[in-house]
Amino acid sequence: MTESDHNTETSSIKIPGGLDVMMPLCAVFRRHLKDQDLKYTRERADILDLIMEIDDVFEADSLLDEMKKRGHGASKATVYRTLKLLQDAGIITPIMLDSRQTYYHLVYGRDPLNFLVCLRTGKRIRITDDRAQALAKSMAEEHGWHPAAHRMVIYGISPESEEK
Repeated sequence: MTESDHNTETSSIKIPGGLDVMMPLCAVFRRHLKDQDLKYTRERADILDLIMEIDDVFEADSLLDEMKKRGHGASKATVYRTLKLLQDAGIITPIMLDSRQTYYHLVYGRDPLNFLVCLRTGKRIRITDDRAQALAKSMAEEHGWHPAAHRMVIYGISPESEEK
């Protein structure tokens, strides 16, 4: 597989005039790397490919473990540096769901993730209700903003935790 075969996921980008432009995810990353005088390497392509397969939040170490399982040669340092580059490019975002771990989520071309997080157990439930997205959009527009992305994390005590 060549580098051009990688990362063909596309996303709709709104531009003035209401036009949608489809831009491959790898093109966004390549452009960012070029702006930083960095190269789009096989390891970076493999990391991006794996992230695109993940439909939930992920941890850097679990990403590294999966890379090793698949026989990809990316080091821990490469994974962490690539996550930072992807974050700087606006492709992924870090999410603090608890005080112990940073999670990441692919935001480019994806619906926002919203969560309920139990403060006692760390249990998390993904909120898929469209009302969360509508509320975020409404709140932004109320202040004259044009929302590009959002995330919502509601911290509380789960019913199972209260029973203990």
